[in-house]
Amino acid sequence: MNAKRTILITGGAGFIGSHVVRLFVNKYPEYRIINVDKLTYAGNLANLEDLKDAPNHVFVKADICDYDRMKALMEEYDVDGIIHLAAESHVDRSIRDPFTFARTNVMGTLSLLQAARLCWEVRPEGYEGKRFYHISTDEVYGALELTCPEGMDSPFTTTASSAEHHHAYGEDFFLESTKYDPHSPYSASKASSDHFVRAYHDTYGMPTIVTNCSNNYGPYQFPEKLIPLFINNIRQGKPLPVYGKGENVRDWLYVEDHARAIDLIFHQGKVAETYNIGGFNEWKNIDIIKVIIATVDRLLGNPEGHSLPLITYITDRAGHDLRYAIDSRKLQAELGWEPSLQFEEGIEKTVLWYLDHQDWMDHITSGEYVKYYEEMYINR
Repeated sequence: MNAKRTILITGGAGFIGSHVVRLFVNKYPEYRIINVDKLTYAGNLANLEDLKDAPNHVFVKADICDYDRMKALMEEYDVDGIIHLAAESHVDRSIRDPFTFARTNVMGTLSLLQAARLCWEVRPEGYEGKRFYHISTDEVYGALELTCPEGMDSPFTTTASSAEHHHAYGEDFFLESTKYDPHSPYSASKASSDHFVRAYHDTYGMPTIVTNCSNNYGPYQFPEKLIPLFINNIRQGKPLPVYGKGENVRDWLYVEDHARAIDLIFHQGKVAETYNIGGFNEWKNIDIIKVIIATVDRLLGNPEGHSLPLITYITDRAGHDLRYAIDSRKLQAELGWEPSLQFEEGIEKTVLWYLDHQDWMDHITSGEYVKYYEEMYINR
């Protein structure tokens, strides 16, 4: 294929990565997309079933920590852009196995950076037209204070608009300039990888960009994460495990909106800049759980409140940050991006997708994941 550009996307069989790959393959038929994924528990080629015959999509099963393989791939396909999403991302797993997170998130990122540097520096054009785009998380910033309007236990109702949810729990937000303060092995590993990416720009002049994003939700998310886990458990009448009292607050973003932001930033973002990507959409965990319950029960034809008794409060996780809230105004002002969906629309689409794809869910939740789920939540 005589491609206009060749983009290597890591983690492209995972949740966010598969949406980014799909967007790029369909939107840019003149690009060649090299999709690299190790296919660990969260990587699933079923996420890319609709792209199996796409002529501009090349899937490569490989480990980003394999430096020689990464360098060979970049040379073979003449890669001129990298969108790096591959990462271990579940906090509970990082608490149990921090070494794996350090290996994948830190050493894997370093492997890609070094391979790209040595491939690009020797070309006549050097770094011209090249770009290394690293996707990170809001968790590197640590935690924000949680406040609540006077006289209210919670400012949220299941009928409130998403606009009312932003700023509901405090006036402080994560900015691109916010000091890093990671509190878990996961966030520490991502913070380290961010620093390596920026160091490669400062030391070698590599054209890098870093983005820090809030919680994503939507189709194809591995069901150890809150929203797909709870949709599936409600469908099966299983317990809904809630850490502590469910008071922790997160900002939520529909995954396709994140993919649109990645596309925009990759093509138009400024080199060496950081952009925060958030949904302007804060929810307490217990409130979002009640929205999920109401939505799933309604779509399944259950009586109102039918699945509320499934809520099971469990011991809070170690180092559990109380509140995350992203300020995306820089991205909006410079590149014109904003979320396309209100949260209620996104949740409706998400629940419908999982209910319509029960075979996908049942396949994912067999085997290893069932053992992991029971160990993590049931046998405490």
